[in-house]
Amino acid sequence: MRKTAAVIFDMDGVIVDSEPLHTATKMETFHHFGIPFEERRLEQYAGRTSKELFSDALADCPTALTWKELADYKHRLYIDRLTHAADIVPISGVVQLIARLHAKGNLLAVASSTGRNIIEMVLRRFGVRPYFTAVISGAELPRSKPDPAIYRKAADSLGIVPAHCTVIEDAAAGIAAAKAAGMTCIAYHNPNSGNQDLSRADWIAESFDMIEP
Repeated sequence: MRKTAAVIFDMDGVIVDSEPLHTATKMETFHHFGIPFEERRLEQYAGRTSKELFSDALADCPTALTWKELADYKHRLYIDRLTHAADIVPISGVVQLIARLHAKGNLLAVASSTGRNIIEMVLRRFGVRPYFTAVISGAELPRSKPDPAIYRKAADSLGIVPAHCTVIEDAAAGIAAAKAAGMTCIAYHNPNSGNQDLSRADWIAESFDMIEP
């Protein structure tokens, strides 16, 4: 990664293989509230916020429910599973990559559409929180990926110009956001992230062992 001073990680599908858990809790939420939604449609919302998903779902279903009611229910389910499930572990090789990048002097950040409390919980659970200088939650921004705001804010928080930042992403929306922000983007091919178009990334890694500082 030449000329890289900072590396910015997405979280879901990059640090933690949480997409199957997200899928399960989203579909449980739709079932609980009686909202018809086909699971295959979830692929297009990978890397995007709950507000977008549930707002779109409710637009197709006349109801007095709000997107926030669905999001809050899903959030409680997800937190409970994330806290108690023994099989929630880092994606193979990512902890070692984070440590190598930090040891080489790269500044590190997480920029995820997930809520800040969940990001912090995952990073602490995996023992990698001290490596990260900045944590940016898309839930706190007016627009989510593919809008580049989240990656621009990460660069600003690190004090590094976008051209010297490299992003590691697993979803098409995140790749689009990184490239629109003027950053190099490495796509991690995660089979559990669905049928994602990774073609806009600068290159695609099948494993974290392929990424060297």
